Amino acid sequence: MAAAGLYGSADFLGGLAAKRGPMLAVTLAAQAIGLVCLLGVVPFYGGHPARAELLWSAAGGIFGGIGIALLYHALAIGKMGVVSPVTAIVAAAFPVTAGVVRGDPLAWFQKLGIAVALAAVVLVSLSKEDGGEREIATTGVKEAIASGIALGILFLALGAGQRSGGFDGLLAARIGSVACLLVLAVVLRVPLRPPRLAFGAIVASGAIDMAANVCYVIAAQTGALAIASVLTSLYPASTVFLARFVLGERLAAVQKAGVALALIGVALIAA
Repeated sequence: MAAAGLYGSADFLGGLAAKRGPMLAVTLAAQAIGLVCLLGVVPFYGGHPARAELLWSAAGGIFGGIGIALLYHALAIGKMGVVSPVTAIVAAAFPVTAGVVRGDPLAWFQKLGIAVALAAVVLVSLSKEDGGEREIATTGVKEAIASGIALGILFLALGAGQRSGGFDGLLAARIGSVACLLVLAVVLRVPLRPPRLAFGAIVASGAIDMAANVCYVIAAQTGALAIASVLTSLYPASTVFLARFVLGERLAAVQKAGVALALIGVALIAA
């Protein structure tokens, strides 16, 4: 739940920053800030992962960097209250499926809670434009779906590919992410210096995002991957609320119902 709240807040800030400057520059700066924060933690909470775990995490980090860049772009050009839930729906499918296939021990009411929570994410994503058309057809949704696929691979790598404890795998993932974004920025000749007006949001987004990653890794290492993934996928709730109160984006009745359903799902999962 901490990961969910932090991810949603980081995405909101990253989306705001991406409205003010080049998407790759903003994402690279935020990811680098997160890397610096993680370097202060790993020496105290490092694990002993196998080489295969580190390689798996680094590969996941490459997808994660691309996913975050696409997400920030989608948040900048579309409605945050729609983009964030769509990304979460797609991203949650990967680790949830892996957790079930792996045989994570789940009680019947926890399985019901997972289904309810996933349904809640769908409801939060359903609203209408002023003209009456469904939001699923609006700008940024294609990018959100692509982002969800990439982030789903990252969540799967962090959750299923690293079970030895510590944050070394997360460090490998973040190094892979930063390296990938740096190469893309150089190849595409994107200015690497983020806009000054967005600097505060970038720093906050990077630090909060890394805190969310740490919480998710702890949850995935110490509990069932399916549960950790579904609870984390509820992060759009905080993004939606921030977009509502800061940017004035309105919540439709179906979205409010989705938030209420999410709380029921969380209660069942945590019972």
